[in-house]
Amino acid sequence: MNENKKKGLAGLLTSEKWANFTVSVLAIVLMLITSSIMLLVMGKDPVVAFKSFLQGCGMLPKASYGGGSGMLSDFFDYLNILAPMLLASLSFIVAFKTGLFNIGISGQMLLSGFTATVMVGYIKDLSPWIAKPLVILIGIVVGGLMGALIGFLKYQFNIHEVVSTIMVNYIISYITGFYINSKYVDMLTRSSRICSPAARLTWTKVQIGGVSCNIPLGVVIALLCAFIVQFIFSRTVFGFELKAVGTSRGCARYIGVNVANSMVMSMALSGVFAGLAGVTYYLGYTNTIVPKTLPGMGYDAIAVALLGNSSPIGAIFASAIVTVFQSGANYMSSSIGVAKEIASLITGILLLFAACGEYMKILGARKVQRDEEKRITARQNAAASPGDPKAGPVGGDKEKGGNER
Repeated sequence: MNENKKKGLAGLLTSEKWANFTVSVLAIVLMLITSSIMLLVMGKDPVVAFKSFLQGCGMLPKASYGGGSGMLSDFFDYLNILAPMLLASLSFIVAFKTGLFNIGISGQMLLSGFTATVMVGYIKDLSPWIAKPLVILIGIVVGGLMGALIGFLKYQFNIHEVVSTIMVNYIISYITGFYINSKYVDMLTRSSRICSPAARLTWTKVQIGGVSCNIPLGVVIALLCAFIVQFIFSRTVFGFELKAVGTSRGCARYIGVNVANSMVMSMALSGVFAGLAGVTYYLGYTNTIVPKTLPGMGYDAIAVALLGNSSPIGAIFASAIVTVFQSGANYMSSSIGVAKEIASLITGILLLFAACGEYMKILGARKVQRDEEKRITARQNAAASPGDPKAGPVGGDKEKGGNER
């Protein structure tokens, strides 16, 4: 620890204990600097902009609120977006730790949300105590089956998961879009009809302290899943086998791990979390589906997982940070007078720096190596200089010690 302090930032970037945390913090700092410069060029105050993001997601009070709403209602809306983001990032983490790259999170989200909406969301007079568990179950089953299909294609036919998931994304997008436009479309909004309140994974218009709030059930599911994934990979044989396959399939096979089974199970588990993300997104946050449109959250979650260092606990904090910009975008836009898409640009900058994490570690290692070489050279020069007051006693001690021996 003391050595890392002496080495400064470079030492932290090369430390086994602090490297991942340092990379994430450094990515956030670089994002704030870059975004501030960008806002200044646009003639906007960065402090006001970032403050308005926090106000928009209920972490700071606004100047005024509409009737029946308040800071608490904004915060619950923020949690409503956070839930599917965290679940989608967990989906990517599970596959990534097994050496697989699940690009199909968006498609798995869409198919799970669409299936749950059609099978449960449009059934009238269904008890919430039956509808909500059914929605969650459908998300688990549909997402798991889609993930298992991708794993099977990888194992049986050696079809790369990136290729298969991209193709499946298009298939799901067009099939669901066809059925929405032909059978379930709302003629006014041109998106799918909204599902029944009983099936929605959000309790709407709940009065808390005189403020109307939409309380998301999904955030509880997401946090619970994060700790389950953490437990699987840190405490179970199944998690060890998945990590072994991700590290080296040859070595995993040598120690007796069924690599094919692990790959299929990993993608199935990844699909489960993608399915849960889908139902919490489409039957929790939006309550409707735009036909032929994949949720961008499925792609954002990949970078969010990298920002969280592919750790389930890190994904909680990474999702919380990224969701601030998505949830507070509308209020920021109205506060400083810029397009709300600037929030996506800031998010992209953050995730770009997060993706450069390994390069940051390499730069840190090079800096540490150069400093070490300089110290060695300085010591050699000092030892070779007889007039150096520090070198004299050291050389004398060595010579004396040699004579005594």
